Amino acid sequence: MARILIAEDERDIRDLIAFTLQFAGHEVITTSNGEEALQAVRTHKPQLVLLDVRMPRMTGYEVCKEIKADPLTKAIPVIFLSAKGQESEIRSGLEAGAEQYLLKPFSPDQLIEQVNKVLSGR
Repeated sequence: MARILIAEDERDIRDLIAFTLQFAGHEVITTSNGEEALQAVRTHKPQLVLLDVRMPRMTGYEVCKEIKADPLTKAIPVIFLSAKGQESEIRSGLEAGAEQYLLKPFSPDQLIEQVNKVLSGR
């Protein structure tokens, strides 16, 4: 079981991800924009962060770069969640420091599989 932070501005998607992860036994913290996400990462020190790319106040890329620039949070793995599957988008996400880039729509099984992979360091 891990503490996982979700940053997703669409409530239906955020709720679905939270439900999926809670069902798999994880503790979940949810935020709806990049600024909240960054604050929550610093406060709660999650074991994993799931970031939507396009969010109000700060993009997922900006949040990821901030997380990776801070010595206290740089070891926290990040998975981007995005409907944008262009090669350049995926490259931007990985260059920002993400471990994984998961394209929407994804199934609950795909989400759990990716989360488990990243958490186990594979």
